[in-house]
Parts: sequence; C-alpha cells; structure tokens
Amino acid sequence: MTIDKVAWILLADGEILSSRNHGRDVFYLPGGKREPGETDLETLAREVREELSVMIVPGTEAHLGTFEAAAHGQRPGTRVTMSCYTADYTGTLHPDSEIAEMAWLAYADRDRVSAVDKLVFDHLHEAGQLR
Repeated sequence: MTIDKVAWILLADGEILSSRNHGRDVFYLPGGKREPGETDLETLAREVREELSVMIVPGTEAHLGTFEAAAHGQRPGTRVTMSCYTADYTGTLHPDSEIAEMAWLAYADRDRVSAVDKLVFDHLHEAGQLR
C-alpha cells in the first residue's frame, strides 16, 4: 500500500516549518493526503489552510521534488509518496485544532521527523538550504 501525500516546504533562516499532530511522536512537514479528484496544488492549499490557518498564494507554487519512504506509524510495508512544493502564503501561521505544535527545525533536528521528511531534510541540506 502507498499513501499519496502533498507537503509544503517553507524555509526561513535555514530552518523548515514542521508540525506535530496531537498524539504523534514526530514532526511532519505541513500537508496531507489528497482527497478524491484533487490536484497537488488543491491538496496543498486545503491542507495548509486546515493545519496552519494561512492561504497559499496561487501562482507561487513550485515543485521541489517527490520523495518516497516507509510510512511512519503504519503497518509494515506501507509506503508514503510525498510531492513537495514551495509557495508563498498570506495570513499568520497558527496551528489549527489537529496540530499540537509547530516548530522551525534545522538539519540537527532530523531525528525528530518521519522517514520521508528525513529525505527532504537531506535534500535541502545538500542544497545548502537547511542549516
């Protein structure tokens, strides 16, 4: 089984925005699963609005890459494929009801994120974007 996800990459001062859901032990990049019929960008906008109470600015989205790894907290053999996008936003970042906390993480925090997020951290660190 493969879980199809879309994630938002928001970098500032060499750190990346991550969030932790209630009841979870690791941080994830903001985003989530696609609903039937949704495009990547529709999923991105909806999930970011639902999780962090901000709006993605249409037309600013850029595909960073697609990453695949074992899905955290799922049955063995379950994989996650995550399409990652950068984008500008409007509003004030604020965790919504499903989010317990949000944090700006650096590469040194790599052990605090899911397996697929670790791949994104590696990619950004190698590109000199994540300190």
